[in-house]
Amino acid sequence: MNLAEALEVNAKGRPDHIAVIEGERRLTHSEFAAYVRQSAGRLRAKGIGAGDIVGLCLGDTIDHLVFIYALARISAVILPMDVRWTDAEKLRVTEHFQAKLVLAEPDSAQVGAIETIEVADLPANDDPALEAMVEGSDLPLLLSLSSGTTGRPKGPRITHYQMLRRFWTHWINLGFNSTDRYVSATPLYFGGGRTFAMSVLFAGGTVILFPPPFDADELCAELARVSATSTFLVPTQIRKLLTHDLKRLEPVRRLRLLISSGAPLDGDERVTIDALCGNFIEYYASTEGGGVSIGTRETRRLQPNSVGRPVFGVEVEVVDEAHQPLASGMIGRLRYRGPGVASGYFNEDDAGQDTFRDGWFYPGDLAEIDEAGHILLRGRSKDMIIRGGVNIYPGEIETILRENPDISEAAVVAWPSARLGEEVAAFVVSASRIDEEALKTWCRERLAPYKVPKSILQIDDLPRNSAGKVLKAALSSQLQPL
Repeated sequence: MNLAEALEVNAKGRPDHIAVIEGERRLTHSEFAAYVRQSAGRLRAKGIGAGDIVGLCLGDTIDHLVFIYALARISAVILPMDVRWTDAEKLRVTEHFQAKLVLAEPDSAQVGAIETIEVADLPANDDPALEAMVEGSDLPLLLSLSSGTTGRPKGPRITHYQMLRRFWTHWINLGFNSTDRYVSATPLYFGGGRTFAMSVLFAGGTVILFPPPFDADELCAELARVSATSTFLVPTQIRKLLTHDLKRLEPVRRLRLLISSGAPLDGDERVTIDALCGNFIEYYASTEGGGVSIGTRETRRLQPNSVGRPVFGVEVEVVDEAHQPLASGMIGRLRYRGPGVASGYFNEDDAGQDTFRDGWFYPGDLAEIDEAGHILLRGRSKDMIIRGGVNIYPGEIETILRENPDISEAAVVAWPSARLGEEVAAFVVSASRIDEEALKTWCRERLAPYKVPKSILQIDDLPRNSAGKVLKAALSSQLQPL
């Protein structure tokens, strides 16, 4: 199979149905498929073929979507790159993965010795044979970067079939279909934004490109303009929406589907979002393995603090350090397996020894699973704080801090201590000046004494990566050992 086959099916079955919208520009499924065929031929004329790694460093445009599928059509391997990276970051990633070519925006700098070319400068395709589709049982599709550019780059290789099985969860569990008008409101570089857009196009629906930054009024205006049925927002975007009067968010209320992913929400936030959109789904997923679970109105009624139950075809367990399954209610390392999960990191067998094991993928999260199958996340294993030999889970403290009406965001990290090994430090964001002692009292009333932060530091904003995840290492670097 080849994922690009679906574009030809849509071009024949619904040629005049709109495939993608960017501002006032629109392409039908017939036009989109033709553009992909032409672009695949131009890549072939450039010497790109099956297995070649190509950096895709484009903005959130129609061209970005076209070349995702054009590269897929010829079985080249997509290396996603963020246009916001520095030249040094781009060079580090492309050299590490030995990219053959980088497709870049106009006037972009050359990436080291790797050929960097604008889409418009690709050679013309005068030979119809160049647009032939590559097919096979295990075609490589993309290197889904899992840790940005910090530290050692890691890229699990996702095949066409594995991506298709991720699409299955979108259709079965989320309800995406050919009638969807999906607003792509997160960067296409980001795994969730890219995969949802690809899935809607595969199904024959319509993708409307509306990348950030935008405010709540601008988003609502766009949802209304295009008669949107669905969108995906990361928690930071949703939290900004929730600061507005719900009456101003009527276009969001009319959505058939609102998805949140990228980081867990708090229980009270989930309740508020349920009031905002009738079919709000929290989608717990990873770049390496795709969807793990979905939280729905029903799962939130039964277990409001969970991220829901496993998606179709995925098996989830919580295990101890010896990789033995734990009983319900016990906290341990979460692992899961399914047909959409990568089998390892590209050309780096040693890098994934603690991540891919015996057919299971370990995303690095600590969790517990109750008797009804609800998954409750307890933080990242690498973020766990060990204070005097006692395990402390940052996520629990962060939730308590965010429940304070004066705190909009919170992040808890380990603080190196000569006496106790690690202490608890909290960073918070608030619109007003915080009273640290009052916040500690708030925590003491709701947490065991050893979980109360030793210090609560106010900052203007939490540092985040391009996917919206908090960079805790950047916060930890601000702390001097005790």
